Amino acid sequence: MTNKKFGTVIVFILGALNLLAADDSFVGSRSTQFTIDGHPFLFNGFNSYWLMNMAAGSEQDGTKVVDVLSEAAANGLTVCRTWAFADGGDRALQLSPGVYDEHVFQALDYVISEAKNHGIRLILSLVNNFKDFGGRAQYVKWAQQAGAAVNSKDDFYTNELVKQYYRNHIKRVLTRINSITQMTYKDDPTIMAWELINEPRCASDPSGRTVHAWVQEMANYTKSIDEKHLLEVGMEGFYGNSNQYNPPGFNQIGTDYIRTNLIKEIDFATIHAYPDLWLSGKSEEFQKAFMQQWTWNHLRAAKKILQKPLVFTEFGKSRKDPGFTETNRDTFLETIYDTIYNLARSSNGSLAGGLIWQLFAEGMDSYSDGYDIVLTQAPSIVNILSNHSYAMSELANAVN
Repeated sequence: MTNKKFGTVIVFILGALNLLAADDSFVGSRSTQFTIDGHPFLFNGFNSYWLMNMAAGSEQDGTKVVDVLSEAAANGLTVCRTWAFADGGDRALQLSPGVYDEHVFQALDYVISEAKNHGIRLILSLVNNFKDFGGRAQYVKWAQQAGAAVNSKDDFYTNELVKQYYRNHIKRVLTRINSITQMTYKDDPTIMAWELINEPRCASDPSGRTVHAWVQEMANYTKSIDEKHLLEVGMEGFYGNSNQYNPPGFNQIGTDYIRTNLIKEIDFATIHAYPDLWLSGKSEEFQKAFMQQWTWNHLRAAKKILQKPLVFTEFGKSRKDPGFTETNRDTFLETIYDTIYNLARSSNGSLAGGLIWQLFAEGMDSYSDGYDIVLTQAPSIVNILSNHSYAMSELANAVN
């Protein structure tokens, strides 16, 4: 049974911690730890990919940005991962190569400004692997329309014109002057990190060499513009095509977690975990055991081989799963958070935090993918999140 009085105290404390987090210091890294002003930085966070898209809509849509940031901050969530891209289509940021909708850019300005006001740091992703919000396929389509000899979305990684389009987007976003704060994005400590691509994959080259070469090139370019912010790839954590630790059927994804995260311009490693999708049909206990081992394997590599911090940037459990129950979902989330906390403690903060997929505001049913959570409608998850936030903030004071 939840102790409501204790929960109220935690929420009050966490709200104060978020306000303290809203300072002018950049998140940095030291060996396998994140730091702020030289002190270890651990966190609890969330994904809300839709923030810019919603802020670009009606005034009522825009209030949903504040709603979700307020709820998150009240429960001690201090890092949010969201999209800094929308390539073609509805409410596009980039209408065509190098042509941007100023209204949508101002929506992203608003998201960053409100994140700062709520004491929340942002991880901003710059393109999608998938066709949602344009992604690799849209870049290749633009190149085709310009006469380039491209015929596969995997050409995104190798075609010179496509790569130039993407480099232009990196520069345009990083050098954007926020219309609200008047601060250039690359100088804004509200932004914790840039992400090169959400969940990169390349089926035409299972070895991972194609993605690796692209990451090396784009990481170099990003750092040539912005040396202040951290940079990560956006990887799910799949190993090379012969690694025993990959889930069944995921040896042909075309990424190599260890080799690519060794690139010196990449500041930290990331993993995702969806055992309900990857291990569909397996028992709840089997899926939880896989998730725990998956996390441990990646942390061990991050600490001993990469010598960089690790962030669990996506995880969740879908309401669309056969036999779904809220109890099973809550138990799964508790297992993940216990795993994150225990490994963060045993690794002296090398596993720095996790970002649940994903938080919505009320009235967003049309965006639902089954994983979405509205905190005002999920008291059991509020309890889980706030307790974990408090535990991670306390742990940050204990690591050295």
